Amino acid sequence: MTAPRAAFPHIRQDLAASLVVFLVALPLCVGVAVASGVPAELGLVTGIVGGVVTGLLRGSTLQVSGPAAGLTVLVMEAVREFGLPALGVLVLATGLLQILMGALRLGRWFRAISVSVVEGMLAGIGLVLIAGQLYSVVDAEAPASGTERMAGLPGTLVRAAGDTETLAALGLGAGTVAVLVLWPRLPRRVRALPGPLAAVALATAAAAAFSLPVATVEVEGLLDAVRPPGADALGLLADPALYATIVAFTLIASAESLFSAAAVDRLHDGPRTRYDQELMAQGTGNAVCGLLGALPMTAVIVRSVANVRAGAKTRAARVLHGVWLLVFAALLPAALGLLPLPALAGVLLHAGWKLIPFRGLLTLWRGERGEALILVATAVSIVVLNMFEGVLIGLGLSVAKAAWGASHVRLEVMDLGAGPIRARLSGHATFLRLPKILDSLEALPQDRPVELDLSGLHHLDHACRTALENWAERHSAAGTAPVRLTSR
Repeated sequence: MTAPRAAFPHIRQDLAASLVVFLVALPLCVGVAVASGVPAELGLVTGIVGGVVTGLLRGSTLQVSGPAAGLTVLVMEAVREFGLPALGVLVLATGLLQILMGALRLGRWFRAISVSVVEGMLAGIGLVLIAGQLYSVVDAEAPASGTERMAGLPGTLVRAAGDTETLAALGLGAGTVAVLVLWPRLPRRVRALPGPLAAVALATAAAAAFSLPVATVEVEGLLDAVRPPGADALGLLADPALYATIVAFTLIASAESLFSAAAVDRLHDGPRTRYDQELMAQGTGNAVCGLLGALPMTAVIVRSVANVRAGAKTRAARVLHGVWLLVFAALLPAALGLLPLPALAGVLLHAGWKLIPFRGLLTLWRGERGEALILVATAVSIVVLNMFEGVLIGLGLSVAKAAWGASHVRLEVMDLGAGPIRARLSGHATFLRLPKILDSLEALPQDRPVELDLSGLHHLDHACRTALENWAERHSAAGTAPVRLTSR
């Protein structure tokens, strides 16, 4: 007993934490898989790989990886467009790309992505996830288009209210959400059981006790669900449309994982995250998931926070949580068939709601409205268009805002009434500020000589320089004295 304790001095804390994380991860792994339109067992496979494979690698010590609600919408769209056999190829390519980026030391650059874009991305995912799961609760097929999905939702819910069987499913899903909302307010002793597990367990018991006519998870078996990509699936890489999805998988999975790492680092005093190594660890996990035909993984903030708060000290806790998932999938696969789908939809409805940063948006609106507008525009674009185009629009707006903010320029005019008018430009003169600069210069009297001092400019782009020279020529031709441009 002394030797194991010496080799693993925190084994007791890590063991306890791993059980807590396992209980949190179990319903989420299954729910994310079902919402993504793939066999439930594939969610468990990704959770197992996230624990046992990624958990053993260096990068972040206490962060826990697995299937995430943030990728549900993208996976569902990819499976719908390319088919389930293509999923392994997409995830494998994502993992290899993450490994390459980590090897090139690009991990830290993901921290440069605007927080507004990331939060807008998560908000858009949350909105689409909520809409999709509301259709799932009432056993209705959701339209493919985000706008059609939102527009058709009220009518779908009204029709469901008039059907007894559908009403039972709706009530079970609503009850699951209610348990999740109220769970944090219960006594600490009760909250020792994770909210998602308690909500699904209560819903399962209620469905069985009252013989509710609700759909349950279809069970295939762990080995039957695993589908490594074959030659036909690998041949799909010849389709250019696949690459946009791979880039979207990579961008979202990497950004979510590294932002999660930064958040988890603030919760503990242990070793800090090594971002490039963490990106390679996530890539390795995704490559293995791809070879198994499973869901993509990211670091998941809910499981990671549960791990820290449960007292985990080393990476052994996250590895053990993967072991418990493997034991459950191997010994109790039939238990999945008892889980009602409306309950899992309720768990994801709650998860989707938590992805929408209401407080963060309000804070941004009060302090930085430009960032708030980027967040809203990104979220709306994802709902109206798709994930990839929405994120690109958000990134484009963020870059444009940064460029606009960096091009501050100031024009100071000194007119003593006699002699030349002295004007001085300072700051960053770019084409974005060119209309303002020219309007101010053209307002100067044309019958007076002008000395324009450019020495205060930190940057003068070609468009501005050309425009200033043209203005000087026009002013000199129209006035009684030339314009003189001076610089350093």
